[in-house]
Amino acid sequence: RAGIRVDELGPSSVPAASADRSAIHRSPGLPIGPAPGADRRATGFTLLEILVVITVIAILAGLVSPMIFQNVADARVAAARTQIETLGLALDTYYLHNDHYPSTAQGLAALVALPAGDPPAPNWRGPYLRKGVPLDPWGRPYVYRSPGEVNVATYDLLSYGRDGKPGGSGEDADIMSWEAAGP
Repeated sequence: RAGIRVDELGPSSVPAASADRSAIHRSPGLPIGPAPGADRRATGFTLLEILVVITVIAILAGLVSPMIFQNVADARVAAARTQIETLGLALDTYYLHNDHYPSTAQGLAALVALPAGDPPAPNWRGPYLRKGVPLDPWGRPYVYRSPGEVNVATYDLLSYGRDGKPGGSGEDADIMSWEAAGP
């Protein structure tokens, strides 16, 4: 069988899978395997080439990922500011209907269901929020106080940021309803 060309064989005379494939040479029209004497290294990647590619990918990921994660942090802060503004509008509408804001004990839940306790809400026309009271972008409830510690005539509404603690900077900074939106 040595030296038999594939194009010389008919469809029924092609050797079975268990036959010795080293005896079959490449036909001009039907490439089956490497030609005799072909360099086998040319058909794959070397370990060094693979390591270089992995190193380049790791360097690019190290350069790009901080920018991506900074954008995620900025988006969470912006979402918290937007939610606080939306809650503030709902609280102001509640105030217009009832001549007072919900107490700290009644909380933001008074924007979704008729609150119990004092002060009563005789003209409650809620719900004032379509989807209920949201959590802040870090998964914690917003802090609501009425009367507020800073705004004694109205309310304080804030998120403690990523760390959930008062103070902080960057993504850990507090986001408060009485502060102007920052950059």
